[in-house]
Amino acid sequence: MKMMPYKMKKTSAGLAMISAMIIALSSCGGSANPNGGAQQPPATYEVFTVTAQPATLHTSYPAVMQGEQTIDIRPKVDGYIEKIYVDEGSVVKKGQLLFKLSAPEYEQTVINSIAAINSAKADINSAEIAVNKTKPLVEKGIISEYELQTDQNTLDTKKAALAQAQTALATAKVNLGYTYVTSPVNGVVGSIPYRLGSLITSATASPLTTVANIGKVYAYFSLNEKQLLDFSRSVKGSTLDEKLKNTPDVNLALADGSAYPEKGRLETISGVLNTSTGSASFRAGFPNPLHLLRSGSSGTVDIPQALTAAILIPQKSAYELQGKYFVYVLDQNNLVKNQEVDIMELTAGQYYVVTGGIKAGDKIVYDGTISLKDSTKITPQSMSADKVYQDLKN
Repeated sequence: MKMMPYKMKKTSAGLAMISAMIIALSSCGGSANPNGGAQQPPATYEVFTVTAQPATLHTSYPAVMQGEQTIDIRPKVDGYIEKIYVDEGSVVKKGQLLFKLSAPEYEQTVINSIAAINSAKADINSAEIAVNKTKPLVEKGIISEYELQTDQNTLDTKKAALAQAQTALATAKVNLGYTYVTSPVNGVVGSIPYRLGSLITSATASPLTTVANIGKVYAYFSLNEKQLLDFSRSVKGSTLDEKLKNTPDVNLALADGSAYPEKGRLETISGVLNTSTGSASFRAGFPNPLHLLRSGSSGTVDIPQALTAAILIPQKSAYELQGKYFVYVLDQNNLVKNQEVDIMELTAGQYYVVTGGIKAGDKIVYDGTISLKDSTKITPQSMSADKVYQDLKN
């Protein structure tokens, strides 16, 4: 019984020692967590301050190309194709010979007209001789004035016959010239559906070929009613001509995705919406010095829209959920808040254009949409605006 107080005193001393060790560990900066290890500091995330930035939005529309002129080459006279001087895809000049038609009747008409002229000239000579013979006799009173007048009328008739024959020859030569088919413009030859010996008439359904003047090419594309309204509101000007003048140069992407080197200009906008498609037709003109563009080819027209002070965020800083977009905004206590933002349909490269939800001066987590959760505390690492928006300057 005398030993009990000693054991209780020893146990109390041991507990006091353990408590002192815990206090000592705490004073050294360590802390305990449920797993028995030291508590980790908040994770570090890059954070940037939203600023208004100049940017250019790009809107793309599929387009079809047409040359400045695409002309059907049709014969004005009937005949057989005697010779073809060009091939499909040939680049031709205005006045260059394309086809020769065989039409013997026109050649014969020219020959007959020449013969008629020669005959008329001979008749005139005979009539002039008769007048010259009659005139002195009338002057001497040997024959009456009536004889001279008759001979003079005959001479005038022969001269009229000569003029008529000359007109017939000119017409015959014109018709014969139509057997030589030339290009009316500079351009590129289209398909040639006929071959040597084919009978061609002015009523033939298909043309001999087409010649497309592609020194300048038009890109035709359409905007729906909403896009047309957005375009009208975003471009300065009170009239259509002013808006077209204030529209920046447009770009063209070719069918293989490569960029066409020449810039284009919007030239016309249809004043009436197509009732079946609900769209308005646009036309942009592009110079085509190397004939890289052809009539009938396809491409994509890009219309840039300049913004002077837009709220932009990198696309990696936002995430989409059920059709809505969210970012993580940092508060004064370094807690992130899940914030919904309104963005435009158009993008500025790798950036969203924000129209609501955040403002200039807000701090946004640069890239944490996968690992972060709402109300998480983080250790922010500030990023410079130049680093965040460097793509806009490239």
